[in-house]
Amino acid sequence: MGTLLPFVGMVVVSLSQASNIVVTKAALSRGINKYVLIVYSGVFSSLILLPCSFVFNRSARLPPLTFSILCRFFLLGLVQCVINVCAYAGIEYSSPTLSTAMLNLVPAFTFILAVIFRMEKLEWRSRTSQAKTLGTLVSISGAFVVTFYKGPTVMKTESLGVPTHLLIFSPQLKWIIGALLLATEAFMLSTMYILQTMVLKMFPAVFTVILYVNFFNTILSSFYSLILVEDPSAWKLRLDIGLIAVLYSALFGTFLVFTFSAWCLSKAGPLFVSMFKPLTIIFAIIIEVLFLGDALCLGSLIGAIIIVTGFYAVIWGKANEEEKSREESGLGSFKSSSEKVPLLQDRIEDIGVSA
Repeated sequence: MGTLLPFVGMVVVSLSQASNIVVTKAALSRGINKYVLIVYSGVFSSLILLPCSFVFNRSARLPPLTFSILCRFFLLGLVQCVINVCAYAGIEYSSPTLSTAMLNLVPAFTFILAVIFRMEKLEWRSRTSQAKTLGTLVSISGAFVVTFYKGPTVMKTESLGVPTHLLIFSPQLKWIIGALLLATEAFMLSTMYILQTMVLKMFPAVFTVILYVNFFNTILSSFYSLILVEDPSAWKLRLDIGLIAVLYSALFGTFLVFTFSAWCLSKAGPLFVSMFKPLTIIFAIIIEVLFLGDALCLGSLIGAIIIVTGFYAVIWGKANEEEKSREESGLGSFKSSSEKVPLLQDRIEDIGVSA
């Protein structure tokens, strides 16, 4: 259960993130301002996180909320602010396919940072380290197969009403800018996972941490958005795809994604969480096939099989590493207790002889 629950949680995160990318692209293509979308989704997600923080953390014994911890919350909020700007601008300049493809860089960035900060053990002679390393590489390669190799069409469905012109590729220059922004998002997201894991060890309250991070992110986003958005009418929400994107992003793109990710970070570590980023592209392709009428190609199926194989390798490595750690800790306690028994027996024998 220690591995199953984080696994299910990250599958939900990947599905939510993929669907949020498609909805966001649809809203941006219809004219909603990306900065307005960031601010409103931050406000609505804060309104959701506030009562959750009181309900789920009211009985927890937490350390005092010091200035040092608040500074760490602010740093996470600043990183999240950069991630949002890069993500929304990258999606606007490119497409959901490229956006999810660039998330494939997150496992590599996170693995390197986790090894640097000694959050992951890298022992080349260990089977668990070999499984995690090879699984990461296999999963990334599978995601790139999905992205760059299409092959013959396996299945094609009719569009369910979402116009396919919403996902038209941008001109070459915008495409390059979008790719660079999305690559920056991937690196900052990996940095976010590392920093958030450290903060959660100091302050183990997922909803409270995400609430403060989202609050600081919303404040920072409001400052630059008020400067960059010159048209006051852009702040008006109407009953259209813009309002749907704001609510969907607040509930699924921010609240669900970040709370589930933070909980999984505290349970399984940053490498485990980052490994599910390539899964997002599979969900994005499924959504595009079902709702946008895109074709399901052979390359997508092959890439999906490769990604699942990589997932299994990493999860196997993490599970065996945890089992080995538990066995070693149990063996150590057994040894320490067994070593104390002869000393106690010798003491009793000495007392008996003297008596």
